[in-house]
Amino acid sequence: MRRRDFITFLGGAAAWPFTVGAQELGRTYRLGGLSPSPRDSPHYVALFDELRRLGFIEGQNLDVNGRGFGASIDQFAEIAADLAKAQVDAIFCAGDIAIQAAQRATAMIPILGITDDMVGSGLVRSLANSGGNTTGVSILATELDGKRQEILIEAVPGIRRMAALADSNVTTPGQLQALQEAARARGVELSIHRIASPDEIVPAIDAAKTSEAAALNVLASPLLFANRQVIIERAAALRLPAIYQWPEMAEQGGLLAYGPRVVRLFREGLARQLVKLLRGAKPADIPVEQPTDFELVINSKTAHALGHDVPALLVLRADKVIE
Repeated sequence: MRRRDFITFLGGAAAWPFTVGAQELGRTYRLGGLSPSPRDSPHYVALFDELRRLGFIEGQNLDVNGRGFGASIDQFAEIAADLAKAQVDAIFCAGDIAIQAAQRATAMIPILGITDDMVGSGLVRSLANSGGNTTGVSILATELDGKRQEILIEAVPGIRRMAALADSNVTTPGQLQALQEAARARGVELSIHRIASPDEIVPAIDAAKTSEAAALNVLASPLLFANRQVIIERAAALRLPAIYQWPEMAEQGGLLAYGPRVVRLFREGLARQLVKLLRGAKPADIPVEQPTDFELVINSKTAHALGHDVPALLVLRADKVIE
């Protein structure tokens, strides 16, 4: 289930030396952000810890404009415009909407993004050459959403109806149709429950349960990730087995999770790219990266609380089982 190689550049990581210049003495670097997740989220803590280790220290030579962290989607355009006006040295963005807002605000300031599909969403020209001021990590979300659906069907033997919780801001109708067709091929009816804002999440999960879905696939989305605890708690209250995007979400109480580790992506991939940008590298010269290391995590404690037995063969294939 797990592939050991983590993040590589197309053509090999060695093609790009780690240092692209160095910090200028006496200079303060300015960083802005656009993300539904707050600054104190574990993945951002990991990012800034790594920046500190590499010599970019907040309060000394790094100034972080924190207004855009934990912001709502409808605030992104205004905040992006303010960051461009302030001429920050780089803008970090999580998700398509954040990246698009930053791209509309500036064609000059480097943008470092993490999102579902950089190329498919038209955010970059290609993985090898973005052709603009944006680079980052493209997380293979479409493929992984489908893989998670397969795992969830296996985790609930005999399932006939399941649901997907989808962020309509990022998941396209074509992606949802593909998931429905894949489920149908397995003899499973998939209902789609779309949300566009945090206050729609609980009603959508309730609707999934009302539709007699026996399991829930929480699709990839920065908004859904930012509200993961609400989702985990509601799914538990409804005794609804669910699978999530990041392994850490199973460690935080979700039943199942499959994907790359988000904290590691931020610490080892995005921090390295951000340092290059701050040191003067051009975004178009830094290939967009993709994860190649995925983990299946099963939370047996949650399974017991739900009264659900995860099949033994799936448990044996897991990279980690939380007892």
